[in-house]
Amino acid sequence: MLPYGDFTYFGLLLYVVVPTVLLGLFGRAGWRWTLFCTALVLAVQLSTVLKPTLGFQLREVWWFVAFGAWQTALAFTFLRWRGKFPSWLAIALAVLPLALVKVAPFFPPLSALKFLGLSYITFRALDVIFSIKDGVLKSLSLSTWLGFLFFFPCISSGPIDRYRRFEKDWLKQRTRAEFLDDLDFAIACTFRGFLYKFILAALIHAHWLSPLEHKTGPLALSGYAYAYTFYLFFDFAGYSAFAVGLSRLFGIRAPENFDRPFLAKNIREFWTRWHISLSFWFRDHIHMRFQLAAAKAKWFRGKYTANYLGLFLTFGLMGMWHGLAWHYILYGLYHAALLSGYDWFARWNKQRRLWPDGRFPRIIDTLLTFHAFAFGLLIFSGKLTH
Repeated sequence: MLPYGDFTYFGLLLYVVVPTVLLGLFGRAGWRWTLFCTALVLAVQLSTVLKPTLGFQLREVWWFVAFGAWQTALAFTFLRWRGKFPSWLAIALAVLPLALVKVAPFFPPLSALKFLGLSYITFRALDVIFSIKDGVLKSLSLSTWLGFLFFFPCISSGPIDRYRRFEKDWLKQRTRAEFLDDLDFAIACTFRGFLYKFILAALIHAHWLSPLEHKTGPLALSGYAYAYTFYLFFDFAGYSAFAVGLSRLFGIRAPENFDRPFLAKNIREFWTRWHISLSFWFRDHIHMRFQLAAAKAKWFRGKYTANYLGLFLTFGLMGMWHGLAWHYILYGLYHAALLSGYDWFARWNKQRRLWPDGRFPRIIDTLLTFHAFAFGLLIFSGKLTH
């Protein structure tokens, strides 16, 4: 069962959405109810029996239970023994299950386990590890932790939340008026999700993308790049709209993942508008930490070397997160090169002012940014390397 991918899933959601609306009208749709709904939906959603190559059969849900137990034991152990538990070891152990799923041949290649949330759960678990390491998280509640880790509206497609922000929503007791506001927002997001995913993305796929899939040549590749760009945006933005809307119904203000990305005037601004929760997570936990460590240890002499190498590290890892195929890695390195090049050009142009501000230059900037990103998605699709 594909989350937000077919109408069977929305039928399943009715079993928790309808009671939530009724409870919410009386101010009773709190965190206990949300935790129960999460367990119920995931138990149904993960009922498929996997047949790993190790030779035994096990339902997906038990793999998730084992994964949750691992991350829970790790987080609470690290919190208790932070002074004696090396942070690098905690980070490595948090990433280990995801690495095994992606690399080790324990699961079928097309297992829903790979699609359903393991990556996003790992990002949430790492956010807690980093917060403990930085000393900004002093305590963990088991119920809040489990809700944060497995919150079902966002488990398969994000957005990636932060524990300290999530905790405030999780523990808040909503009034009837607040619930009605959340319900109104959830309905609007749901309609936007249906428009994006099941109408616009479906039409683009059927009438533009699919006819170009097996064609070659410069014109076909150009058309495929634009079709794939718009299809991916509307499909993923649709998923995100469903997740954000359903989250709000349960009182969680999940962050938006898209903010009119094709209006960005440069590639740096673009990554503050596209897959926002993922790009900000990588920015805060990879790029900024690398720069801070480099400055503290004085690794490089060049003023901007740490920034550029940090971009290649960050986007290289982001590419590998999508998959270990070469086109994913190349996609990440391509964006690192774009961001590094733009940073250099912006500083160069600030001194010489050869590229002016103004309405027309901004239009040109926006068009150039869009085309640069579309070419990046052509790399991402694997069409250039096949």
